[in-house]
Amino acid sequence: MSEERNPNRTQDSPSFGKLIIRFLISAIVIGVAAFITPGFTIDGLWGVLLAALAISVINYIIERVFNFDASPFGRGIAGFLVAAVVIYASQFFIAAMRVSVLGAIIGAIVIGIIDMVIPGKTI
Repeated sequence: MSEERNPNRTQDSPSFGKLIIRFLISAIVIGVAAFITPGFTIDGLWGVLLAALAISVINYIIERVFNFDASPFGRGIAGFLVAAVVIYASQFFIAAMRVSVLGAIIGAIVIGIIDMVIPGKTI
């Protein structure tokens, strides 16, 4: 019996389950970064989940509009700075999140280091 393939689905598109797992890993990484980074705080589990959602949406918009990878070490110093701006900007959409400029910069470094250890893309 051969498997039928959906011609409308591309080979690179992740399944819904993989997106959920990637989102949860992103939330964990962002929560850890907020916990160990001075000037970067997120209140509660829902705050962490909403922050991960906001950061993911802002990053997705930047990738689609500017065709630019906004991961901390994805594009060198430019990607690092864009990741810090994404972290800083997301506090304006999430009430449970507070980030200083220095906290966003250090948070981007921490998230980048965690991204190097954990496979997958966080920001």
